[in-house]
Amino acid sequence: MYLIDGNNVIGQRVGWHRDKPGSRRRLLEELARFIRVKKAHIIVIFDGVPDKSFPDGSSYRGVKIFYARENSDADSRIVEMVEAEKNRKGLTVVTSDRELAARVRVCGVRVMRSGELRRMLDEISNVASDEDELTPEAGDLDGWLRYFGMSKEDNEE
Repeated sequence: MYLIDGNNVIGQRVGWHRDKPGSRRRLLEELARFIRVKKAHIIVIFDGVPDKSFPDGSSYRGVKIFYARENSDADSRIVEMVEAEKNRKGLTVVTSDRELAARVRVCGVRVMRSGELRRMLDEISNVASDEDELTPEAGDLDGWLRYFGMSKEDNEE
């Protein structure tokens, strides 16, 4: 599972910082494509006020969306999620923040720089067509659940 510092990844794109809602949506589209191709589980955490279209705890095509708590930041929410995770060995935190990276490494999780994820997203975007990667095949239950913003774990809670 990937825990992604959304604002760090957005910061990897020139000009995206000028349109916070638009850049969040573009990143969510790219992460949904990543899920479809890599069969990954993704949680993205953004700084700032939640987007009304994507409230805290919602899903978009399999991407779980969270925001910093009031009067806090995304880094603190990421640390909270890492500390609550039972399977830390299967967790990768994506951030460019050195302090956050050091903090979560102590918890035993892998850290990936935001630029590395950005390159992976670009490669996926360059290889696959939107039609092939976003529409699951007929028998792909997990794919359809992700497509509609759900996962098997949603039913287990």
